[in-house]
Amino acid sequence: MSDPCAVVTGGARNIGQAIALRLQQDGYRTIVLDIETPEAESLQADAHRVDLGDAEATRQLVEAIADAHPVTCLVNNVGVVRPALLDDTRVEDFDPLMHLNVRSALVCTQALLPGMRRHGQGRIVMNASRVVLGKEARTLYSATKGALQAMARTWALELAADAITVNCVAPGPIATTAFWDNNPPDSERARRIIENIPVQRMGQPEDVAQAVSFFCDPRSSYITGQTLYVCGGVTVG
Repeated sequence: MSDPCAVVTGGARNIGQAIALRLQQDGYRTIVLDIETPEAESLQADAHRVDLGDAEATRQLVEAIADAHPVTCLVNNVGVVRPALLDDTRVEDFDPLMHLNVRSALVCTQALLPGMRRHGQGRIVMNASRVVLGKEARTLYSATKGALQAMARTWALELAADAITVNCVAPGPIATTAFWDNNPPDSERARRIIENIPVQRMGQPEDVAQAVSFFCDPRSSYITGQTLYVCGGVTVG
């Protein structure tokens, strides 16, 4: 097999970009799928623009990638939040979030599985979130991330005999564009969040990329069905 390839959904910005760059450093040819063009020049040559909420367009693209490259690693990272308290949650937002955050993971995984089986190995990582443990104003987002976590545990059992592992990273407060949009840096809400992080700092996208790299390492073959919280200690106690 030539150099192994990794696919990262939503890899053009923030956490996704950090993951894609880290996997490049780890020796993967990294293919980014995103509706945006990656900011990092090293990712642009292998990037594909696609609306990951469009199931058929996503399926066709990923199947073509699988035909052309030895993809043995998939990071289902893409996600949007749309925060709202329960009373204000729009039913109209349910399908778009489920389609982008959850269905895209199913479509991409199904498209890449035959190749992983053919190569006799695979790594699948879901970018979940600490919101699966509960957080205000995250009804729909937490539902999608909980679904990813549940699918990962199911797939871990189904794919173990194929030497394909399936795990989750679950970031806590990470300094991304979405975090600062939802928690303005000078706001009381942002101050409280940061003060309550035991390690006394905001997480960085590279912190999440470190956890993904661990799960994607060939030496992590005995670890599957797990969730690693990258949260600075927020989820402890």
